[in-house]
Amino acid sequence: MLLRLPTSVSEARDCLAEGAIPVGGATLIWAAWQRDGFPEQAVSLRKVPEATAVGNGVLGGAVLLGQVDERVPEVLRQAAKGVGTGAVRRAATVGGNIAGSSLRDLLPAAIVLDAWADVLTADGVEQVDLAEVQAKSPVLLSLRWREPVKGAYAKVADPAGGEVPTIAAAALDTEGVLRVAVREGYVVSSGSAGAGGGGVDELFAGPLSELSDTGRSLARRQVTAVLGE
Repeated sequence: MLLRLPTSVSEARDCLAEGAIPVGGATLIWAAWQRDGFPEQAVSLRKVPEATAVGNGVLGGAVLLGQVDERVPEVLRQAAKGVGTGAVRRAATVGGNIAGSSLRDLLPAAIVLDAWADVLTADGVEQVDLAEVQAKSPVLLSLRWREPVKGAYAKVADPAGGEVPTIAAAALDTEGVLRVAVREGYVVSSGSAGAGGGGVDELFAGPLSELSDTGRSLARRQVTAVLGE
């Protein structure tokens, strides 16, 4: 397998156009490659500046989870910190987690930050919302967001012994909009509301109404942490 390491977006685009398979830390696909055979060529974005940026409202898709630090909001930093083991975080990338994983631990944090993504295609760079990222699993060049006033994040194991821990995140933006996202199993539920005037109750009666008792309780604790109630 030939691993191509472009140093610019245009070079990376050419690699995709020529059939190179995108790869980050390969934590999700290495076993499958060993079983089914390796592609002729792969491409990593780890030398592309736009894919390795951290800070000023940007987090590159090729950034390792272990490199996510205080330059990003706390809610996103805690999400990265909670993924796997230290060995996994030293190899797995932001793009692989959000766009390539079925678990997508970082996704609830990204949703409550009202984030969007720059994705790389053979035709160039496109700006898409997180719904499209979930639907199409594109090559994530970078993640961008609106800076929150405050955010909170928690990840807890299912007390019933489920394999996928429940994640809840909440954040309040500068316009007073509260966003909440919860992952239960492989499903992420989310919604937004005004932080006052019954907005929180409407949120849990509406888009978050299907949460389990565990998910609802965890989400409400994050809301309380954000609003200070």
